[in-house]
Amino acid sequence: MTAPQDAPATQPATDRVAVVTGASSGIGAATARQLAATGLHVVLTARRKDRVEALAAELTAAGHRATAYALDVTDRAAVHAFAATLDHCEVLVNNAGGALGADPVATGDPEDWRRMYETNVLGTLHVTQALLPALTASGDGTVVILSSTAALATYEGGAGYVAAKHAEHVLAETLRLEIVGQPVRVIEVAPGMVKTDEFATTRFHGDVERAAKVYEGVAEPLTADDVADTITWAITRPAHVNIDLLVVRPRAQASNTKVHRTR
Repeated sequence: MTAPQDAPATQPATDRVAVVTGASSGIGAATARQLAATGLHVVLTARRKDRVEALAAELTAAGHRATAYALDVTDRAAVHAFAATLDHCEVLVNNAGGALGADPVATGDPEDWRRMYETNVLGTLHVTQALLPALTASGDGTVVILSSTAALATYEGGAGYVAAKHAEHVLAETLRLEIVGQPVRVIEVAPGMVKTDEFATTRFHGDVERAAKVYEGVAEPLTADDVADTITWAITRPAHVNIDLLVVRPRAQASNTKVHRTR
């Protein structure tokens, strides 16, 4: 798929590989497009094989380098099998995750909590562990963890998602401490309100009307491209510059619970 593993650390951008998880839609797909435009060879992973294959075809047709790989990040064995297909890797964007449900703690569905933890936390752990040796061997590796403002502050009806994102935030902070001195940056990007085609709809188990109310009256919530832009900016800083934590919200949102709505 890529150049030999003993390729020099100072590879041209077109030889550098960026793995993006959850690349079938939303922020993941937008990030893959923007990273491909910088010259990186993007490896698109997600459970929906048809989606990542279509995106890889789109990027290839545009003159970029892209490879699709169907992957469930919660399947540890599958993640390690995927890692074995890569000759080298310089960038990992841990984007796969999401929210399920908005019930209070008293009535929250434990199955939703379990699925959120497995995807957001264990999925990030599996992929990071599997690719960290290659990222270190590259001599200039970058791990991006896409968390959320939910990783930094609580809100009613969000305990399951908040708990998972807090854990993901701690994973990023701890990893940065543990590998300091190694040639790998650990970047956390924490978006606030982002309007994508699927996030809120998935959270409310397909209830489109309830999902729409999340953004009701908000003139300009963030888009997937807005977040992808911040991720790409952080990755493309000089190697000695580490963006530890980048919080990005729409202007209309002052906190997780303070949002300006026109109606």
